[in-house]
Amino acid sequence: MKKIALFLLILSIVSCNLTSNPTITDSQDYNAYLKVDAEKTTSRKYELWNSKIKPDSMQLTSFGIVAQEYNRYFKNTGKIEYLKKAEQSLVKAVEIAAVGKAGYYRSLARTYISEHRFKEALEMAMKAQKMGSGVEETQSLLFDVYMELGNYTEAENNLNLLKDKNSFGYLIRIAKWKDYKGDLDATIAYMEKAKQLAEMANDKTLKIWSYTNIADYYGHAGRIEDSYNYYLKSLELESHNAYAKKGIAWIVFSYERNPEEALRILNAITKNYNSPDYYLLKTEIAEYQGNHKEKLKNMDQYIKAVGNPAYGAMYNSYNVNFYLDYTDLYTKALEIAEQEIKNRETPESYMLLASSLYKKGDLANALQIITKHIDGKTFEPHILYNAAEIYKAAGNTQKVKELKVELSGAIYELGPNMEKKIELL
Repeated sequence: MKKIALFLLILSIVSCNLTSNPTITDSQDYNAYLKVDAEKTTSRKYELWNSKIKPDSMQLTSFGIVAQEYNRYFKNTGKIEYLKKAEQSLVKAVEIAAVGKAGYYRSLARTYISEHRFKEALEMAMKAQKMGSGVEETQSLLFDVYMELGNYTEAENNLNLLKDKNSFGYLIRIAKWKDYKGDLDATIAYMEKAKQLAEMANDKTLKIWSYTNIADYYGHAGRIEDSYNYYLKSLELESHNAYAKKGIAWIVFSYERNPEEALRILNAITKNYNSPDYYLLKTEIAEYQGNHKEKLKNMDQYIKAVGNPAYGAMYNSYNVNFYLDYTDLYTKALEIAEQEIKNRETPESYMLLASSLYKKGDLANALQIITKHIDGKTFEPHILYNAAEIYKAAGNTQKVKELKVELSGAIYELGPNMEKKIELL
């Protein structure tokens, strides 16, 4: 009997190996990028212009340039204090500018977008629009803000106002619009055109942005090897790019099912990069491994990290999902979800609200929100899964069946932990 059990165990292991995805990554491709030193948070440009700022300074140019450097430091380190300093510099620039004020309004609006202060970003964008200069730049900004706010009618209106349909700015925005509409093929086609423009111009910043974004879209389309190659291309240009490394870690974890290597990559990133959501990904991987101790450790690190009040509303959606998935603090989740609805009325925000109500036992209102604000209005797999859960509880088996088919093709995006959950819908 023991021999039979052993044989079945070996057969099970062999079967798993035969049906697993092929390995497409190679640690030799990216190991060098995991060993890079922490990015410097000073520069000759910063030192020069920062030295010109005094407590009562009216040096407008200094504030603008220093704000750019602070934004760069934030991107490279993930440290929230740099984003707040960029904001402070731009608030001062807006206050004292007599010339070029519209540009400072737009820069401040983009900083507010990074801080998830979307209504304040809209206010700055509208002020820039009233100034009358940089019309196309402001229309592009308004598209971005309205997309974040969930006002898709106004977003489309501003997209249509952009005159140069072959510009990089238009192409990346029409790609985002097509993604929102669920047309992934068109999204990729437009992003490939934008990437070609960036390469023709040999603009390093635009190439990095293009490569990481198209890598994401290729992943959504199941083109995992293409996705991997473009994350690598971005690292060739910017070796400390945490986002690209995280993208590779996700491929290793979700596609190749190699949690140990994924964690090695993430641990290398977080030595020099500070962003709370990395602890959530580590939590997810630990859960997949069945490592309860490591899971609790990363949950604790996440809670400590997002406790920094400087983050404001930046992690609202993460926090709601954290409380719903890992705790029984459903009232806390509901409070944050209600705040997020006030912040922006997107399908994601409504899903957070519906899921919180559902977990608290209010199925009727959760279902009403799904029907009114989510059904047919988003194609995001995470949102659709939560909707399917609520439909299942409501006994709508036909709707669950339809969503289950769609979700079964999105396992890579959702992650290995969701595979069994989808099967059980």
